Amino acid sequence: MTHASSALSQLRAWALCLAELGWYVFPLRPGTKRWPALHGRKSCPRTGICASGHQGWEQRATADPKRIERCWAYAPYNIGLATGPSGLLIVDCDQPDPGWTWPTSWNKGGVSCGEDVLAVLCKQAGATMPTTYTVATPSGGKHFYFRAPAGFRNTRGGLGPLVDTRAGGGYVVAPGSITPEGAYELLDDTEPADLPGWLARALAPKPAPAISAPREIASARRSRYVSAALRSECDRLAATGTGPQNEALFTAALALGRLVAGGAVEDATVRSALHTAMSRLPLTRPHDPWTPVQINATIDSAFGLAAQRPRHLGAPADRGVAV
Repeated sequence: MTHASSALSQLRAWALCLAELGWYVFPLRPGTKRWPALHGRKSCPRTGICASGHQGWEQRATADPKRIERCWAYAPYNIGLATGPSGLLIVDCDQPDPGWTWPTSWNKGGVSCGEDVLAVLCKQAGATMPTTYTVATPSGGKHFYFRAPAGFRNTRGGLGPLVDTRAGGGYVVAPGSITPEGAYELLDDTEPADLPGWLARALAPKPAPAISAPREIASARRSRYVSAALRSECDRLAATGTGPQNEALFTAALALGRLVAGGAVEDATVRSALHTAMSRLPLTRPHDPWTPVQINATIDSAFGLAAQRPRHLGAPADRGVAV
């Protein structure tokens, strides 16, 4: 057996093993951790699960051994594990990158990585970390698997530095996967523990901001450019219809988030406008309609990316042209 065929066989075995646990997997491009090996929207054949419209990786993740056999017979794909459909919340504890600077409140002895941060949080809660399914990452981090009810979403640094979570809308690279940096290795195959109460409380979705009834977005304190941008993005979002609603929300929030990051408009103003636009969309998921928490999670993700490229508006003499 060649090295390539051996790797393919091992990855297929891992994918099937995870499916036996009731977890939903999908293929990642060989040797990578970020790129689903699935057709995109433009090349969607509109057949099978996509017959009524293109479906993303979370919807196409599967625990069906026949589908997994067919997929992993084709190439040595790495394994993406969709946390939401699998009923899991995974705590991702990272190692610091070179040059990492700890926030002042965490600049203390004995704390050198995300796992140390998690241990401190656990101690502060007066709890002990339960034994649970655990995977080592190539960078020296760890993934702690927990069973969790629906409603949790991804977080980034919300618990503490170098500690992220993956839940609804997220995925992790599963054990058995191999990247140029190394392999994802199973450290503890204990059945995932229930999400500890203190962690559940810390990760509980925050109340959504009050959403007012639709109203004119114009304001004497905002430039005509900002008002036009708000109207344009929200109208475009509301026109999505039964199309890719979450993707359209992310795109609109990303564009408007750059204005928020540049100080041109308040965060709450944009959120209210986006929530209103989403309320105008047809209900395409009658058993799982969009909630304010889910909408805010997408907006948070877009705003986080937008903060890296803030858009500052020029002075009145510049006629409000964005730079």
